[in-house]
Amino acid sequence: MDKQQVIFTDLGIIDYKSAWDYQERLLSHNVEIKTQARKSDQNLDPFLLPTTNHFILCEHSTVYTLGKSGNIANVLLTNEEMLSKGIDFFRTNRGGDITFHGPGQIVGYPIMDLEKFKTDIGVYLRNVEEVIIRTVAEYGIVGERSKGETGVWIESEIPGKERKICAIGVRCSRWITMHGFALNVNTNLDYFNNIVPCGIVNKQVTSLEKELGQTIDMNEVKAKIKNNFEQVFEVNLNL
Repeated sequence: MDKQQVIFTDLGIIDYKSAWDYQERLLSHNVEIKTQARKSDQNLDPFLLPTTNHFILCEHSTVYTLGKSGNIANVLLTNEEMLSKGIDFFRTNRGGDITFHGPGQIVGYPIMDLEKFKTDIGVYLRNVEEVIIRTVAEYGIVGERSKGETGVWIESEIPGKERKICAIGVRCSRWITMHGFALNVNTNLDYFNNIVPCGIVNKQVTSLEKELGQTIDMNEVKAKIKNNFEQVFEVNLNL
């Protein structure tokens, strides 16, 4: 079987709301295709539907985002304090709790029709984690999963040393995914001091820069992510 084609887009540095709106348009378009097709044929082969898969990379200006089941108490700043620091805040429709996005962090948004892959959100999340695990491995870092905690960690089973390098939170509608991952590359980690990251207490947040002791080329990391995305999901990115 031919590999699925995925449209790749690098949005560069973009504010969170604009990227969110862009994702919503792509998701809504795919959902509409499915809705109309199923009205006429309930047994239609999903591989015959003209839904499109997308993989978006970008960086955001400073923003805190809270997942739909997140606890606002995990935001340790008032609205006035965030405003004074130039930090945006959004309640989102993704899973997960509170996280930070900002310059030096690579954010990835796969808009994928899982009916053309595997209709299992758990498998999808493990695949997203695997993309990042393989990427950080290319820098000599052992990325790991932490039981019951989505994302990619370092030394996840050593109490007091657990540190998260990549947060993941997604939404899925009609088996179309949106939102995704946030990999800390050269991120200013001080911003995480103003929240309880992902609602997880007593665990650290880290970055490639912190782990390696040097600034990392963002475009180089993006290239590795794209290559690993193609391998893990067995797709071709249309650049």
